[in-house]
Amino acid sequence: MPKLDAITLSVLQAALQQVCDEMDLTFSRAAFSPVIAEANDRSDGIYSAVDGSLIAQGSQGLPVFVGVMQYSTKTVIEMIADGRCLAPEPGDIYIVNDPYLGGTHLMDVRFAMPVYRDGKIFCWLSNTGHWPDIGGSVPGGFSASATAVEQEGLRLPPVKLFKKGVLDAEIYAIICSNIRVADQRIGDIRAQAAALLIGQDRLNGILDRYGDETVVEAIAELRRRAAEQMRANIAAIPDGTYHSKAFVDSDGVVNEPLTIALAVEKQGDTLTFDFAGSSRPCTGPMNSVLATTLSSVYLAMRHIFPDVPISAGAFEPLIVKRPEGTFLDAKYPRPVSGCAAEVSQRIAEAVFAAMVQALPDKVTAAPAGSSGNFALGGNDPARGRDYVMYQISGGGYGGNSGHDGLTNGCSTIGISKSPPVEIMEQAFPVLYRHYALREGSGGAGKHRGGFGLAYEVEILRGDARASFVMDHGRFGPQGALGGKDGEPNSVTVFRGGVEHVPPHLSKEQDIPLKAGDRVRVGTPGGGGYGDPLERDANLVLRDVALGYYTSEEASEKFGVVLSAGGLTIDRKATDRQRAG
Repeated sequence: MPKLDAITLSVLQAALQQVCDEMDLTFSRAAFSPVIAEANDRSDGIYSAVDGSLIAQGSQGLPVFVGVMQYSTKTVIEMIADGRCLAPEPGDIYIVNDPYLGGTHLMDVRFAMPVYRDGKIFCWLSNTGHWPDIGGSVPGGFSASATAVEQEGLRLPPVKLFKKGVLDAEIYAIICSNIRVADQRIGDIRAQAAALLIGQDRLNGILDRYGDETVVEAIAELRRRAAEQMRANIAAIPDGTYHSKAFVDSDGVVNEPLTIALAVEKQGDTLTFDFAGSSRPCTGPMNSVLATTLSSVYLAMRHIFPDVPISAGAFEPLIVKRPEGTFLDAKYPRPVSGCAAEVSQRIAEAVFAAMVQALPDKVTAAPAGSSGNFALGGNDPARGRDYVMYQISGGGYGGNSGHDGLTNGCSTIGISKSPPVEIMEQAFPVLYRHYALREGSGGAGKHRGGFGLAYEVEILRGDARASFVMDHGRFGPQGALGGKDGEPNSVTVFRGGVEHVPPHLSKEQDIPLKAGDRVRVGTPGGGGYGDPLERDANLVLRDVALGYYTSEEASEKFGVVLSAGGLTIDRKATDRQRAG
């Protein structure tokens, strides 16, 4: 066989990426739930038939699923091999959401389907979609006070949901009997399966055109080159060990912070990540399963080196020591509803805080680092039906060596966006009374952090229950190299005109609400980068003119004194203030 030429390799790389992108698009276009159809809380990919390792993933899929789906696919392959799963046949699609089998939280439901060529499995296609409810003690599954995984919802090992292309009515009935608003799940299930079928069709088209052997050769070469490129990037980092810490507000049950302690050792062309010294397994739902912990490290390095093509090869130079005995290696039955959406982002923050010491020109200060999980479940008397609403929200990104942080960006782990207000008000009995940037929330720095989001939701009719699993309420996102922390998350509930702030600040469950009650949320701003007193005074003046900071904050945070009207800079007073 002739050696694969560079042009064909490039074409096949783009083609495999396009297969995944079309799966992503199909999934969102066909799904019923706003969290998938509008917020794009989903991902699709192609995985090795041998060990489930990542071949390609959609560019619009959640980064946190990069590592997770390869581990869950590997688990399916291994369970089939040792007889714990029924052997596959063409048209079969497995469903699994067990966190301890290469997963995240229970609401992230994964499908896996083998693709056959000449009677043999060529590869697996897998996807994940966030279902708005999976049962459990609270609507939406985000139980802030869970002490065992069973309280969080229905846990599914790998089983065939589709057999030879036909939905298994019995398994589907079991699922529907354990979740809320079950009649709407068929739309998401069909959409998730349709995405895999589209992927199979597009992949077969590529294989028919270029030949199976050529595509197999391309996959191997792309993996080799990804590993080589990542090693080259790592080799440029100064040798040494870089330490950092990040903190989770609490586990939702015990009102004390959890510590993520990280040491990153750079030696040659590899990085070793050691989380020894992190907090022990916790009582509440902020434990992280191993697959999520690994994926969190991978996605953080993807943020730092986005030029490296995505495949399992990109992860080969990243050695993560298993954090046994800590809350970052959860074992059954530890609750885990906060692992993917919140703890994963604290892990990524620890990686950023360590690597910014080694790569100050490439790494940002800490981003908002919270998905802002807000679940609301109740009954809409006007429509005569129950509902489960799931709201995610963005926040500020950290400043970096070149510019200010992004304002109201998506979470560190995702590409997901907040569902449009109009869609939420149409689907659920709520009114958004306020939805705007959270001025002043960006951490001060030579390059300030981006701003978070401020919104307020009112219940229009019926009774409801609200639950929150957020983070960064006790500690704001970390500044870097002299930059200040961003503003922390805030949650306030107004019930009958009385203000209620959750004791755990960012976490609480089952708060009863009635028509007229309101929930107000302020998401974190990003951390600042560099000394705030070195910020260009003209940029501070611009920020004040735009309403991002007040004149008083300009003086307090940046040492910039403005005229009485706030329209000009008092240069002499500014020089005195900055001189100390």
